[in-house]
Parts: sequence; C-alpha cells; structure tokens
Amino acid sequence: MTSRLAVTRLRLTNFRSYAVGGLAVSGAPVVLAGPNGAGKTNVLDAISLLSPGRGLRGSRLAEHTRKGPSLIEGDETYWAVAATVARGETEYEIGTGMVGGSASRQVRLNGAPAQSSADLGDIVQLIWLTPAMDRLFIESAGGRRRFLDRLVLGFDAGHARAATRYETAMRERARLLKYGPRDPAWLEGLENEMADAGIVIAQARAATVENLSRALAERGEAGAFPAASLALTDELHLSTADQLRGMFAASRIRDAEAGRTLVGPHVTDLQVRHTGKRAEARDCSTGEQKALLISIILADARELARAREGLAPILLLDEIAAHLDVMRRTALFEEVHALAAQAWMTGTDLSLFDGARAEIFEVRDGIFARQSEMVN
Repeated sequence: MTSRLAVTRLRLTNFRSYAVGGLAVSGAPVVLAGPNGAGKTNVLDAISLLSPGRGLRGSRLAEHTRKGPSLIEGDETYWAVAATVARGETEYEIGTGMVGGSASRQVRLNGAPAQSSADLGDIVQLIWLTPAMDRLFIESAGGRRRFLDRLVLGFDAGHARAATRYETAMRERARLLKYGPRDPAWLEGLENEMADAGIVIAQARAATVENLSRALAERGEAGAFPAASLALTDELHLSTADQLRGMFAASRIRDAEAGRTLVGPHVTDLQVRHTGKRAEARDCSTGEQKALLISIILADARELARAREGLAPILLLDEIAAHLDVMRRTALFEEVHALAAQAWMTGTDLSLFDGARAEIFEVRDGIFARQSEMVN
C-alpha cells in the first residue's frame, strides 16, 4: 500500500460513549456507518485529540469523560486515547488523556511524557469537517480563525506553541488591566511576549492563506468543487514586533475599559470568496458553502502532501456525504484516493459511500463490525 500518514490502531478508555473500544485498520480510508448516537463522531473526536488543540468539538477536557463508572476498579483514568500512527515507514505510539489528580491533559510519545500537546504537531497533521462547520461563513469570526489555524498547523508545527504563548500573555495582561496593579514594567513584559508571538502567528497565517489561494487559483474550476479565494481582514503580518508592541501599549486604557484586548491576531478574520460567482462565501447557498469548504481542505491536503514527501494530512469528515450529490460524492472519493490520504468518514447510510474504496465498519452500541466486503 502507498506510504501515508495514518492511524492504524485506536483504543479508547472512558471516552465519551465508550467504556472501552478499539479498532485496527490498514491505513486506507475508513467508513464508519451506523445510526445516530452509535458513537461514530466520538471516534473522530478521539482521533482529533492526537494533534495539538482541543479537538474537533473544541470541548473542555472533562467533557470527554464517559458518563458512567469505570470498568476497572480503582482506575483513576478520566479518559484516555491511545493510537499507533504510521508516518511513512515510521510508527509512533501516542497516548493522551486525563488521569486522577491532574486537571491538565497528559501526552505520551513512544512511552515517554511529552512536554505538551503541541509536540504532536510534528507528527500528526489533521483537518476536519463537521456538520457544525456548515455555518462557518455566516457565524462569528472565532470559528473561522480556528479553521484557519488548523490549516496553518499542518504547515507550521510551531504555530500551536506561538498561539499558547500569545494567549497566556494576553490573559495575564487583561487580568492586570482589570484588577491591577498596572505596573508598567509588568505590562511591558507581557506586551513584549504578545508582540513576539503575535507576529509569528500573523506571518504563519498569511503564508498559509497565500499558499492555498495560489493552489486554488491554479486549479481553477477544474473538478467538481468550486474555486475559492482566501484573504485576511488585516495586514498585521506586514508589521514588525515593535509596531505590534506599540499598538498594545497605546491600547491599554481602551482595553481596560472594554475588558478585552481590542487589537492583535486574535481578532483577525478569514475572508472567503466563491471565485466563479464573484460572491462572498457568506452570501452563497448552504450547498455552495459546503462545496467551498471541501475545495479548501482538498487544496490544503494537496499542498501538505507536496510539502511533506507525499504525506497528505489525515482527513476527518463527519457526515460528509449526506448533503452531496452523486457527482460530488464520487469526486470527493476520487480526490482522497488520488492523494493517498487516510480519510475517516461517517454516515448513517452505507449506500452513500459506494465507490469510496475504504475499509467499512458498521457501528452499533459502540461495537465495530467490519463488513465482509470493502466498498470499491
């Protein structure tokens, strides 16, 4: 089989609907089919935690814990996800979860503790689409920033570390502005940290947007999915750290009065246009918006594969086929196959995955039943 980035073994403990659960696959695309509530999305959520961040649901850590007693007496594991990840010819053992006495997420790589979940970004690149993202273009900018940062993370594993540095310093600065003491030296130190990390964030986002916009333009209207153009709503990436530092210093009074930081990369927004229709994505139909999202993630996967020795990111596509017509479903499956990407796809109707060339599992009550034949 073509060398690829793939999860080949997954084990869940006290995770969401699973007291225990396990799945072993070859590394090819995977289809999980079954009724609503069967636990399909929970599998994708678990896989998403093998990379930096809070996963595809964006949930607090404790929310992953299964509602029910542990099957192992005395076990202090709130929840755990363990996986074997193949990256080309190399395998990694990744474990993450919460255990008793710790309020933070624990991460282990090949049996040894990792410093943070950010370390996973060097190994696993993921991108996902969920039904909740169908309103991405018409709701708040926060969702679009998270979507963009997930794209950035595939190209720049240090992006998660820069974001953590920035957010930590920004929270502490906001606390000082609200409660005091407003010591200029303390504020200056925090603003230095914010400026240094903020410029790194802004430049990484701009590079990713430029890269993907170029790839989308080159592809044009070829294929079943529409061309899109991407842009940022500010030009912070053209600033220097000193200039951003000056913006923070000048905004102290306004930030104190507002109770939040009013300038910086945390307020950047992503703009998306449907190139063919010359329309903003927010003004397109729901079906067109879905097709634009798929077009962007496929471009991202192609560019990542080009940059990383042919290794496309793992795609987590929740209920992806339900609202696509036959032509676009077939085109999506062909794109995944051509990329040699491992896509984990869920759906309630197995017939929607005809032509997917994937390993097929029926999921019922947390049990994975491998089907006798693969869809091909």
